Amino acid sequence: MKDAIMPVEQSVEQDGFSNRKLIRPSLNRNDHNHNHTPMNMAERRDRPERNDRPERSERNDRPAVGKKAAPPEATNAENFYYQKQMQAHTPMVIVLRDGEEVHGTIEWYDKTCIKVNRSNGQANLMIYKPSIKYMYKEGENGKK
Repeated sequence: MKDAIMPVEQSVEQDGFSNRKLIRPSLNRNDHNHNHTPMNMAERRDRPERNDRPERSERNDRPAVGKKAAPPEATNAENFYYQKQMQAHTPMVIVLRDGEEVHGTIEWYDKTCIKVNRSNGQANLMIYKPSIKYMYKEGENGKK
């Protein structure tokens, strides 16, 4: 900026301000951000905002780079174990949370319970899964 030339009619107070030169330092990003790589403003403007980014289906359903994928909801290991014991009619011992032991074979299962066929003329049971402490094959030592 050039010095402004003031008309003679103005007061002495304003003369003091009119003769001062406005100094604007050139702000360079490198001077202020020592640990960041320099980035020009054109790169920043071209970057899309979070709302403007494509949906997951448009990005081939891949998780964002740098984010850890969520673990699978179910590993199916429990289902595999039940299926194997059902097909082989394996005699099982099911230990409940109160310490009671139920002997029998698993007839079927679902998300919340299992049905156990008991031998020796005893009634079959449907056992709620959260009430099971652990289970093991009848021939094994299952004391924990």
